[in-house]
Amino acid sequence: MDKITLQAELRNITGRKVKSLRREGFVPAVIYGHDFKSLPIQVPLKDFEKVYAEAGESSVVYLSLEDKSYPTIIQDVARDPMSDKFLHADFYKVRLDEKIKAKIPLNFVGESLAVKELAGILVKNVSEIEVEGFPQDLPHQLDVDISSLKEFKDHVLIKDLSVSGKLEVKGDPETIVVLVQEPISEEELKAQLETPVTPAPEEVEIVKKEKAEEEIPVAEETAPTAKTEEKKVEEKK
Repeated sequence: MDKITLQAELRNITGRKVKSLRREGFVPAVIYGHDFKSLPIQVPLKDFEKVYAEAGESSVVYLSLEDKSYPTIIQDVARDPMSDKFLHADFYKVRLDEKIKAKIPLNFVGESLAVKELAGILVKNVSEIEVEGFPQDLPHQLDVDISSLKEFKDHVLIKDLSVSGKLEVKGDPETIVVLVQEPISEEELKAQLETPVTPAPEEVEIVKKEKAEEEIPVAEETAPTAKTEEKKVEEKK
Protein backbone atom coordinates (compact mmCIF):
# COMPACT_ATOMS: atom_id res chain seq x y z
CA MET A 1 0.00 0.00 0.00
CA ASP A 2 1.30 3.45 -0.89
CA LYS A 3 2.29 5.86 1.84
CA ILE A 4 -0.72 7.87 3.03
CA THR A 5 0.07 11.51 3.77
CA LEU A 6 -1.98 14.45 5.03
CA GLN A 7 -1.01 18.11 5.32
CA ALA A 8 -1.84 19.77 8.65
CA GLU A 9 -1.46 23.19 10.24
CA LEU A 10 -1.12 24.30 13.84
CA ARG A 11 -4.44 25.58 15.18
CA ASN A 12 -4.85 28.71 17.28
CA ILE A 13 -8.63 28.58 17.48
CA THR A 14 -10.11 26.38 20.22
CA GLY A 15 -13.39 25.83 22.04
CA ARG A 16 -16.65 26.90 20.46
CA LYS A 17 -14.83 29.15 18.02
CA VAL A 18 -13.78 26.09 15.99
CA LYS A 19 -17.14 26.37 14.21
CA SER A 20 -15.57 29.11 12.10
CA LEU A 21 -12.86 26.67 10.99
CA ARG A 22 -15.46 24.19 9.80
CA ARG A 23 -17.19 26.90 7.79
CA GLU A 24 -13.83 27.57 6.11
CA GLY A 25 -13.46 23.90 5.14
CA PHE A 26 -11.18 22.62 7.93
CA VAL A 27 -11.51 19.84 10.49
CA PRO A 28 -10.27 20.77 13.99
CA ALA A 29 -7.99 18.02 15.27
CA VAL A 30 -5.40 17.06 17.87
CA ILE A 31 -2.16 15.10 17.57
CA TYR A 32 -0.85 13.38 20.70
CA GLY A 33 1.09 10.32 21.77
CA HIS A 34 3.38 8.72 24.31
CA ASP A 35 6.11 11.21 25.34
CA PHE A 36 4.67 13.70 22.86
CA LYS A 37 3.10 17.00 23.79
CA SER A 38 -0.44 17.31 22.45
CA LEU A 39 -0.84 19.86 19.69
CA PRO A 40 -4.07 21.40 18.37
CA ILE A 41 -4.09 21.20 14.57
CA GLN A 42 -6.42 21.62 11.61
CA VAL A 43 -6.64 19.65 8.37
CA PRO A 44 -8.52 20.38 5.12
CA LEU A 45 -11.89 18.62 5.18
CA LYS A 46 -11.73 17.31 1.60
CA ASP A 47 -8.24 15.89 2.09
CA PHE A 48 -9.22 14.32 5.40
CA GLU A 49 -12.27 12.64 3.87
CA LYS A 50 -10.06 10.97 1.24
CA VAL A 51 -7.45 9.91 3.79
CA TYR A 52 -10.03 8.51 6.20
CA ALA A 53 -11.67 6.50 3.43
CA GLU A 54 -8.29 4.98 2.59
CA ALA A 55 -6.75 4.57 6.04
CA GLY A 56 -9.70 4.23 8.37
CA GLU A 57 -8.65 4.00 12.01
CA SER A 58 -5.91 1.40 11.66
CA SER A 59 -3.53 2.28 8.81
CA VAL A 60 -0.65 4.71 9.30
CA VAL A 61 -1.17 8.29 8.13
CA TYR A 62 1.94 10.45 7.82
CA LEU A 63 0.94 13.87 9.11
CA SER A 64 2.99 16.72 7.60
CA LEU A 65 3.28 19.54 10.10
CA GLU A 66 5.80 22.41 10.01
CA ASP A 67 8.35 20.64 7.82
CA LYS A 68 8.12 17.44 9.89
CA SER A 69 6.36 14.17 9.16
CA TYR A 70 4.70 12.29 12.01
CA PRO A 71 3.49 8.67 11.64
CA THR A 72 0.02 8.60 13.17
CA ILE A 73 -3.14 6.58 13.32
CA ILE A 74 -6.54 8.25 13.32
CA GLN A 75 -7.61 7.45 16.85
CA ASP A 76 -11.12 8.79 16.91
CA VAL A 77 -13.48 11.02 14.92
CA ALA A 78 -16.63 12.97 15.73
CA ARG A 79 -19.34 13.45 13.11
CA ASP A 80 -22.38 15.67 12.82
CA PRO A 81 -25.41 13.43 13.57
CA MET A 82 -27.47 15.11 10.84
CA SER A 83 -25.04 15.69 7.97
CA ASP A 84 -22.47 13.01 8.94
CA LYS A 85 -19.70 15.53 8.24
CA PHE A 86 -16.50 15.30 10.26
CA LEU A 87 -16.43 17.64 13.25
CA HIS A 88 -13.19 16.62 14.96
CA ALA A 89 -10.38 14.09 14.71
CA ASP A 90 -7.70 12.70 17.01
CA PHE A 91 -4.34 11.59 15.59
CA TYR A 92 -2.24 9.26 17.71
CA LYS A 93 1.51 9.52 17.06
CA VAL A 94 3.06 6.06 16.88
CA ARG A 95 6.57 4.66 16.77
CA LEU A 96 7.32 2.44 13.80
CA ASP A 97 9.69 0.29 15.87
CA GLU A 98 7.11 -0.57 18.54
CA LYS A 99 4.20 -2.94 18.16
CA ILE A 100 0.71 -1.76 19.00
CA LYS A 101 -2.74 -3.30 19.23
CA ALA A 102 -5.50 -2.23 16.87
CA LYS A 103 -8.99 -3.34 15.91
CA ILE A 104 -9.28 -4.04 12.20
CA PRO A 105 -12.76 -3.85 10.59
CA LEU A 106 -13.93 -6.82 8.53
CA ASN A 107 -15.16 -6.41 4.96
CA PHE A 108 -17.43 -9.23 3.76
CA VAL A 109 -16.95 -10.05 0.08
CA GLY A 110 -18.24 -12.65 -2.34
CA GLU A 111 -21.63 -14.34 -2.54
CA SER A 112 -22.96 -17.21 -0.45
CA LEU A 113 -24.85 -19.91 -2.35
CA ALA A 114 -26.70 -20.79 0.85
CA VAL A 115 -28.08 -17.26 0.89
CA LYS A 116 -28.66 -16.91 -2.84
CA GLU A 117 -30.14 -20.32 -3.63
CA LEU A 118 -31.44 -21.61 -0.28
CA ALA A 119 -32.72 -18.27 1.10
CA GLY A 120 -30.47 -18.63 4.11
CA ILE A 121 -29.86 -15.79 6.54
CA LEU A 122 -26.32 -14.42 6.69
CA VAL A 123 -25.42 -13.69 10.31
CA LYS A 124 -22.35 -11.51 10.87
CA ASN A 125 -21.23 -12.30 14.38
CA VAL A 126 -17.98 -10.28 14.37
CA SER A 127 -17.42 -6.92 12.70
CA GLU A 128 -13.77 -6.38 13.69
CA ILE A 129 -10.84 -8.29 15.15
CA GLU A 130 -7.98 -7.17 17.36
CA VAL A 131 -4.43 -7.69 16.15
CA GLU A 132 -0.96 -6.76 17.32
CA GLY A 133 1.88 -5.67 15.09
CA PHE A 134 4.00 -2.78 13.89
CA PRO A 135 1.90 0.23 12.82
CA GLN A 136 3.12 0.13 9.22
CA ASP A 137 1.88 -3.48 8.89
CA LEU A 138 -1.70 -2.77 9.98
CA PRO A 139 -4.24 -3.00 7.13
CA HIS A 140 -7.20 -0.71 6.59
CA GLN A 141 -9.55 -3.70 6.71
CA LEU A 142 -9.60 -7.49 6.32
CA ASP A 143 -11.67 -9.14 3.59
CA VAL A 144 -13.82 -12.12 4.58
CA ASP A 145 -14.83 -14.31 1.62
CA ILE A 146 -18.32 -15.73 2.20
CA SER A 147 -18.46 -17.69 -1.07
CA SER A 148 -17.49 -20.82 0.88
CA LEU A 149 -20.82 -20.74 2.72
CA LYS A 150 -22.86 -23.16 0.61
CA GLU A 151 -25.06 -24.93 3.16
CA PHE A 152 -27.00 -23.98 6.27
CA LYS A 153 -24.75 -23.63 9.33
CA ASP A 154 -21.62 -23.22 7.19
CA HIS A 155 -19.40 -20.68 8.92
CA VAL A 156 -16.08 -18.86 8.98
CA LEU A 157 -13.98 -18.80 12.16
CA ILE A 158 -11.40 -16.24 13.20
CA LYS A 159 -8.69 -18.81 12.52
CA ASP A 160 -9.95 -19.08 8.92
CA LEU A 161 -9.28 -15.40 8.17
CA SER A 162 -6.44 -14.49 5.83
CA VAL A 163 -4.19 -12.44 8.10
CA SER A 164 -0.61 -11.35 7.39
CA GLY A 165 2.05 -13.35 9.18
CA LYS A 166 3.39 -10.04 10.48
CA LEU A 167 0.33 -9.69 12.68
CA GLU A 168 -0.76 -11.62 15.76
CA VAL A 169 -4.49 -12.10 16.08
CA LYS A 170 -5.90 -11.64 19.57
CA GLY A 171 -8.97 -13.45 20.81
CA ASP A 172 -10.33 -16.99 20.54
CA PRO A 173 -9.45 -18.48 17.11
CA GLU A 174 -12.60 -20.65 17.32
CA THR A 175 -14.92 -17.64 17.44
CA ILE A 176 -17.49 -17.67 14.63
CA VAL A 177 -17.15 -14.61 12.41
CA VAL A 178 -20.06 -15.26 10.05
CA LEU A 179 -22.52 -18.11 9.44
CA VAL A 180 -25.64 -18.99 7.49
CA GLN A 181 -28.85 -19.84 9.34
CA GLU A 182 -31.96 -21.49 8.00
CA PRO A 183 -34.67 -19.04 6.95
CA ILE A 184 -37.19 -18.19 9.63
CA SER A 185 -40.92 -18.43 8.97
CA GLU A 186 -43.26 -15.45 9.24
CA GLU A 187 -44.97 -17.11 12.22
CA GLU A 188 -41.66 -17.55 14.07
CA LEU A 189 -40.62 -14.01 13.29
CA LYS A 190 -43.95 -12.64 14.51
CA ALA A 191 -43.70 -14.68 17.71
CA GLN A 192 -40.21 -13.30 18.39
CA LEU A 193 -41.34 -9.73 17.80
CA GLU A 194 -44.33 -10.13 20.10
CA THR A 195 -42.34 -11.68 22.93
CA PRO A 196 -41.89 -9.01 25.65
CA VAL A 197 -38.32 -8.41 26.72
CA THR A 198 -37.72 -7.61 30.39
CA PRO A 199 -34.45 -5.75 30.93
CA ALA A 200 -32.04 -7.19 33.43
CA PRO A 201 -31.28 -5.12 36.58
CA GLU A 202 -27.86 -4.25 35.14
CA GLU A 203 -29.47 -2.87 31.98
CA VAL A 204 -31.85 -0.75 34.03
CA GLU A 205 -28.93 0.73 35.90
CA ILE A 206 -27.16 1.53 32.63
CA VAL A 207 -30.24 3.26 31.25
CA LYS A 208 -30.59 5.36 34.39
CA LYS A 209 -26.93 6.29 34.27
CA GLU A 210 -27.07 7.27 30.61
CA LYS A 211 -30.14 9.39 31.23
CA ALA A 212 -28.37 11.22 34.03
CA GLU A 213 -25.34 11.80 31.85
CA GLU A 214 -27.50 13.30 29.12
CA GLU A 215 -28.33 16.17 31.45
CA ILE A 216 -24.66 17.13 31.73
CA PRO A 217 -23.59 19.67 29.05
CA VAL A 218 -20.89 18.36 26.75
CA ALA A 219 -18.03 20.69 25.85
CA GLU A 220 -17.56 21.65 22.20
CA GLU A 221 -14.09 20.15 22.17
CA THR A 222 -12.19 18.03 24.66
CA ALA A 223 -8.56 16.99 24.75
CA PRO A 224 -7.87 13.24 24.62
CA THR A 225 -7.86 11.78 28.12
CA ALA A 226 -8.84 8.42 29.53
CA LYS A 227 -11.32 7.93 26.71
CA THR A 228 -8.58 7.56 24.17
CA GLU A 229 -6.86 4.91 26.27
CA GLU A 230 -9.81 2.61 25.63
CA LYS A 231 -10.03 3.25 21.90
CA LYS A 232 -8.80 1.24 18.99
CA VAL A 233 -5.11 1.85 19.30
CA GLU A 234 -3.26 1.00 22.47
CA GLU A 235 0.43 1.41 23.00
CA LYS A 236 1.99 -1.92 23.96
CA LYS A 237 3.38 -1.76 27.42
